[in-house]
Amino acid sequence: MNPHLAEALELAERGVGRVSPNPAVGAVVARQGEVVGRGFHTWAGVRHAETIALEQAGERARGATLYLTLEPCSHQGRTPPCVDAVIAAGIRKVVAAMQDPNPRVSGAGFRRLREAGVEVEIDAESLEPAGRLNAGFIHFMKTGRPLVTLKAAVTLDGKIAAPEDNQGWITSETARAHVQIMRHHHDAILTGIGTVLADDCLLTDRTGKERSRPLLRIVVDSQLRLPVESKLVTTCNNDVLVATTSAGSAERRKRLESKGVRVEMLEGAGGRVDLSSVTELLAREQYLSLMMEAGGRVNWSALESEIADKIYFYYAPKILGGTQSLPVASGIGRRRRSDAIQFHGVLIHPISPNEFAVEAWLTKTAWS
Repeated sequence: MNPHLAEALELAERGVGRVSPNPAVGAVVARQGEVVGRGFHTWAGVRHAETIALEQAGERARGATLYLTLEPCSHQGRTPPCVDAVIAAGIRKVVAAMQDPNPRVSGAGFRRLREAGVEVEIDAESLEPAGRLNAGFIHFMKTGRPLVTLKAAVTLDGKIAAPEDNQGWITSETARAHVQIMRHHHDAILTGIGTVLADDCLLTDRTGKERSRPLLRIVVDSQLRLPVESKLVTTCNNDVLVATTSAGSAERRKRLESKGVRVEMLEGAGGRVDLSSVTELLAREQYLSLMMEAGGRVNWSALESEIADKIYFYYAPKILGGTQSLPVASGIGRRRRSDAIQFHGVLIHPISPNEFAVEAWLTKTAWS
């Protein structure tokens, strides 16, 4: 990979969690091999990566090469089009990792550059890491839906909980710290009421890193059983949403809303919360990515309905065994091996000396 593009990707990484609903972008201006300008975008900073790098380079940008992780924007948003700034700075060549999937850009930025006499090159080696960096943004732009990742901590035999005492953790402290990084990379997180009642979880981003907006904490709660004294409610700061049905009492709803909890009626078939309605709500409000940390029943619903796009399972060197230990996905399941839910693009990530994570994309049958 081009070293200047590698540095641009490292710069873009600093914007993760700080840019949504925008993409994370990094920029490097180099002249005769010397870096003369660097920049990355944050939502609070408003200015885009290209603008920051060009301002830092000043007159040295004239005749230089601009290395970008994403095609420069060509439309007016919170800032003027970046492509205009690139042309005005006198950049000779732009080397980019990928085209912007946003239909408002999608090649228009490159076209404007070429029309102005700026050479444009797409670096194929940088496409994969650039795509992973902005996976949620790319997925949202292509599908109009948030990217949904089903995360679980499991034993080697696929169990997420014991039938009785569930004190302690399945995975190590190292794995749990990695989960916090995963949370920081997402706009929203979802669990079921069963998990809340069993664990009294917080579901917060505890990395301490800056975010463009709080991690939206979502509870699927058909009967509106979320206790007002739970950690989720007592720590609510306009960042907790409960998805419920008509089975939830008006009195409980009123009590939760008095604590700042947002309650939405998202009822589906069988009187249960419709997960597709949850993702549609998130899409309307431009939440680009959703991480699910739930129990077996919600997990199965997400997989069976194809709401989940991918899985990220942390495996610990343990076995619970037995027929009563809870599996990562319960529900009705598939009755024949030939009907098993399929995955592709499988990656194995080392987490600690004795733990690993499996990342894989759900092979969709209904839609993609």
